[in-house]
Amino acid sequence: MCGAIAYEAKPLNQKIDACHCEQCRRWSGHFWASVNSEFSSLKFVQGDDKVKWFRSSDLVRRGFCGECGSTLFWHPDRHSEYAHILGISAGSLNAPTGVKLSVHIFVAEKGDYYELNDGLAQKPGH
Repeated sequence: MCGAIAYEAKPLNQKIDACHCEQCRRWSGHFWASVNSEFSSLKFVQGDDKVKWFRSSDLVRRGFCGECGSTLFWHPDRHSEYAHILGISAGSLNAPTGVKLSVHIFVAEKGDYYELNDGLAQKPGH
């Protein structure tokens, strides 16, 4: 939001996942929409010293801007099977993004204040 951080990363595909788990909803303020990238492809153009990480569980850390608090990254850095993956906030991408919302995950935990009726696949968990 503030422009303190600029990055580049190569997406694994053109699909955005919408995660409705309680932790993602609390962290992002609604559901967390992200595109997956290889963690190794993340390169900071500016502001790498402004990125702060919060350990949200034993397996996952979440990256945000230390200046304005914008949510940016989800990284399962201690989960050996997925540590190479980085979830990048769809809202932080510059247009044109070339990506589309494709699936809703963890819908068993979705908030009670909204409905999902966009016709996309819905998974109770991951």
